[in-house]
This record gives sequence, structure tokens and C-alpha cells, in this order.
Amino acid sequence: MAVGLPSVGRWKSWVTHSRTARRRAVDHAAGTLLSHSEAVPTSVHVIRYTTEDIWEEDDVGIDGAAKMLTDPGVFWVDVHGLRDIDVIGRLGETVGAHRLTLEDVVNVPQRPKVEDHGNHLFLTLRAMRLAQGGRLGSGQVSLFMGRNYVVTFREGGVDGLDPVRERLRQATGRIRGSGSDYLMYALVEAVVDGYFPVLEHYGEQLEEMEAAIVAPPRKGGRDTILHLHALRRDLLGMRRRFAPLRDAVATMLRGETSLLKEDTVPYISDMHDHITRASDLADSYGELSGDLMDFYLSISSYRMNEVMKVLTIIATIFIPLSFVAAIFGMNFDTDASPWNMPELSWYWGYPAALLVMTLIAVGLLALFRRKGWL
Repeated sequence: MAVGLPSVGRWKSWVTHSRTARRRAVDHAAGTLLSHSEAVPTSVHVIRYTTEDIWEEDDVGIDGAAKMLTDPGVFWVDVHGLRDIDVIGRLGETVGAHRLTLEDVVNVPQRPKVEDHGNHLFLTLRAMRLAQGGRLGSGQVSLFMGRNYVVTFREGGVDGLDPVRERLRQATGRIRGSGSDYLMYALVEAVVDGYFPVLEHYGEQLEEMEAAIVAPPRKGGRDTILHLHALRRDLLGMRRRFAPLRDAVATMLRGETSLLKEDTVPYISDMHDHITRASDLADSYGELSGDLMDFYLSISSYRMNEVMKVLTIIATIFIPLSFVAAIFGMNFDTDASPWNMPELSWYWGYPAALLVMTLIAVGLLALFRRKGWL
């Protein structure tokens, strides 16, 4: 059960992070770019490619990246880490991004969305992966797509774009022969493909939880319900991320932007289907987790009733036995009167008392069995 109680702390951290982002929007003027204290250092990696060649350069300065955008080919400027606000702001100005849009880049997390700004498209979504120990890790990925470039801003700790890098390097598929719109599709599709291993992991967790619930009772009942609650909360968070992304991509398909070529639209439509499938899986698993919580509580109540039934039967049997034993325990002087418990003087008095008590117990058990209580 890898996804358990640590999720509680993760959820609290996410809530605190969200509140901090909202508070900055109130405490500062609109369009103000402020780095979060937990942001990782900013690094810029540039890939420029044509049908025949590809060039890569790490740790590119902002001036160099801006100059490279005027060269022939398609560019992918990958910015990892959101600490250096100056680099992010200057690069955003280079591609003509509005300050309010850049504010959405650095103030994470943001609701997944697509915006058409005429000379470029802006898209933001959440990437997810399984971190060490099976914990859920996520980070925001923001994309600017123009005529010959895609600029990605990635929150620290989450990547998932290595398959696209390898396809560019190996010149597999049609990516090297296509434009920036197909590159944007490939990048978003890589993020979406990362959803399914996470969902599969959560599906396996739910199967294990279901098997544990119907298994013979064991210790750790409180851990079970907390684990289920953590799974349900994480799945609810996924549903909140998938649904707006699905709607955003659908809006992009319905749009009339000139930045999307006609031959790329079917691929984006297929990506929309993948997002819908991921959203449906999250909905299904979320409902299943709720059903398992109800089932667990029902099973726990049933087992408690079974225990109470056994204890009640035992107590019921011992009530008449205690009555008999109490009578024989009265200290009346048998020499003072012949009516003072004469059976205490009988030769077979004690075996007779045990026999009576045994018959009472057996009779009660037979009665309970006949009534269907056993």
C-alpha cells in the first residue's frame, strides 16, 4: 500500500501552495511575477531541428535563446524551474506573451486551459508521475506555441518529456518533418500518456484494498480507512485536473486559429480521446474508492455485530447458570431448620447441580440454534 498516510501531508502542502498563489494575486498588482520559495533554479535547454538536422544546447542564456528563434527550423525552448523571474519574463517578452499569462506560468498551480493570443497559443496542464515509494508527484507544464517555436515552462520535479526528446534525436515518426503545432501535440500527448501508469497504479491499489477488506479480519482497520480516504482524495484531484484539460483541448479543436495545420488536427482529436479516457478512469476509480469505503464500513459493522451476537449468547447462557450458582452460594444454617437448603446435605447434591446447569446451557444452545441465531 504505497499510497497511504503520506498523501495527507502532500495534500496539505498542495492546499498551502494554492492559498499562497491566490494570496499573491491579492497582495500585488496584476501581472506581477513572483517566484515561489520552493521553486527550483531555472535552466534553459534549446532544441532546433529541421527535417535533416538537429541542434541542442544546454544552459542557454536568454539573449542567445531569443537570437536563435530567428534562425531557420523549429525550436523547442525548454525552461525547467521557475525561480529566475527575470529569465521567464524576458523570454515571455520575446515570444510576445502577456504579463498576465506569465503570471499564470509562475503562480502554480493553475487550472488547465488553452488561450489563443493570435500570434501564439498558450496552454497549461498538470504533469503527473509516481515518485519514490509510489507517492503521487505532479507539476505544472505551461506551453507557448508560435509559428516556428514551442516554449515550455516546467515546474521542478516533473518531466515526462524525454520520449519527445528521443523522437527528435532519432528522427522517428513525423515529428522532425512537421511544424511547431505537431511538436506541441507531441509534448502534450507525452504528458497525457504519463497519466495512465499513475491511474493503473491506483487501480491496482484499489484491487488490493478490495481483497484486504473481504479477507479475514486483521489489525490495522484505521490504516485501511485512512488509506482509502487518501486514494479517494488523490483521485478527486486527478478528476479536477483532467476535466478542464479535456474541455480546453476541445475548445482548441473548435477554434479557428491559423497556428494549427489541418493535418495536425486529427492527432489533437486523438489526444482529446486519450484525455477523455483518463478522465473516465479517474471518475470510475473515484466512485470505486467511495464504494469500497462504504463496503468497508458495512463489513466492519457486520463483524462487530457478529462479535456482539456471540457475546450476547454467552451472557444469556450464563444468566441462569449464575442464578443457580447464587442460590447454592447462600449461607443458611442447615442445622437450624430442615428447610434451610437441605440439598446441601444430599450425597449427589453437587453432581446434580452441575447436571442441572449443563442441561440449562445445552437447552439454551438448542433453542438458539432452532431460532437460527447460531
